[in-house]
Amino acid sequence: MNLYPIEAGNFKLDGGAMFGVVPKSLWQRTNPADNNNMIDIAARCLLIENGDRLSLIDTGLGNKQTEKFFSHYYPWGDHSLDKSLKTQGFHRDDITDVFLTHLHFDHCGGAIKWNKDRTGYEPAFKNANFWSNKDHWQWATKPNAREKASFLKENILPIEESGKLKFLERKENENYTKANEFDFGVLFVDGHTDKQMIPHLNYKGKTLVFMADLLPTAGHIPLPYVMGFDTRPLLTLSEKDKFLKKAADEGYYLFMQHDAHNEIITLKNTEKGVRLDNTFTFNELFNS
Repeated sequence: MNLYPIEAGNFKLDGGAMFGVVPKSLWQRTNPADNNNMIDIAARCLLIENGDRLSLIDTGLGNKQTEKFFSHYYPWGDHSLDKSLKTQGFHRDDITDVFLTHLHFDHCGGAIKWNKDRTGYEPAFKNANFWSNKDHWQWATKPNAREKASFLKENILPIEESGKLKFLERKENENYTKANEFDFGVLFVDGHTDKQMIPHLNYKGKTLVFMADLLPTAGHIPLPYVMGFDTRPLLTLSEKDKFLKKAADEGYYLFMQHDAHNEIITLKNTEKGVRLDNTFTFNELFNS
C-alpha cells in the first residue's frame, strides 16, 4: 500500500461558525481570522494505492458551482485536485474508488461535474465506484432544514443515477467496522452528521486516521471547541472525548483534512486534558 496526500483546494469559512460557542478571543489564538472573520480551511484528500485499486478519500468542493456560491467561501491558493494528482503521477481516470466520509458539499462536491455541453451532470471519476453507507445516504437525500444547504442535490443524486453507488456494510449498532473493500477500519460518528465515516489506516507501522469533520483543525482539540455546523454538538463532545483519549494513548497520527497549516498531528495527555503534541508534514513523516 502507498498513500499520497491530495490537496483539492483551499477556502475560508466563518470562524464563529467553525467554533460554535467558543469566544473569538480564544479560538483566534490558533486560527486567526481575516477582516471578514473568515479562517483558512483546506480540502485535503487522501489517495490510496493498493494493488490494482486506486482509492480517493473525499474530493473537495469541485468547480461546478456558481460564481456566487464560491464567493461565500473565498477560494485561495493554487491547489487543485487535478494538479495534485498529476504531481503524484496519477490522473482522475486512474481512480477506481471514491470513498466519501460524508456528503457535505466540501467533501463530495468534486465527485460530480458538468457534462460536456453543461446540460446535466456526470461522475468526475469515470472509472470509479462511489462509496457511502445506507444510513448516511438516507440522511443526506432527505435532509433536515439545518443541513439542507450542505447536502446539494447536484452533488449527490447523480452518483446514484450513474449506477456506481456502493454502500459500506455495517452491522446495526456497530460503530467501528473493518472495510474489507479498502483494507482499513472505519469509525462511524454521529455528532457532526449522521454516520460520518472516519478511516483508520495502518501504514508503515503507524495508525493514520483521516479526521474529516470529527476534528476539523488542530485548534479544535479542546473538547468544548465544537463547530456550529454539528447537528448533535453534545454527542460530538462525547465522541471527541473518547476518540482523542484513545488517539493520545495509542499514538495515532491524525491526517487533518481541513487544517490548512497542519497536515498531520499527534496528541498527548496533559493536566488540562488531551492537547497537541507534534505536527508533521506527510513527507517528513513517511518519506524522509
